[in-house]
Amino acid sequence: MLPDPADERNVLGGPLQPCSTDPVTGFYRDGHCTSGPDDLGRHTVCAVVSTEFLALQRELGNDLSTPRPEYGFPGLRPGDRWCVVATRWLQAYQAGAAAGVVLAATNARALEVVPLEALRQYAVDVPDDASGLE
Repeated sequence: MLPDPADERNVLGGPLQPCSTDPVTGFYRDGHCTSGPDDLGRHTVCAVVSTEFLALQRELGNDLSTPRPEYGFPGLRPGDRWCVVATRWLQAYQAGAAAGVVLAATNARALEVVPLEALRQYAVDVPDDASGLE
């Protein structure tokens, strides 16, 4: 049984919002950064990918740019939103090539790997409740 996005929380404590339906993202290809027992990599960070982020991922052996139709993967372009593995986002952050983050669409489980402050530094959304986190 697949996890229900309605049961998932985002890093701000609210309901998990969709990350992208064009291209359709998520480990379960439901448009959300839901995570369950099958998602061993924890695809929990809703990233807005950049040229630098995609280049670093390719260097690390994680090519997100090349289409892989056999996996239903369209290949990403700068500006696309995609649920990325939390440890991969953290690697990029540490290398100075972090992608933007949609906090409302980033699963709270990402916080098991990435500190909230790191995610907030690259936030591209400004949720109503972000001021309460200062």
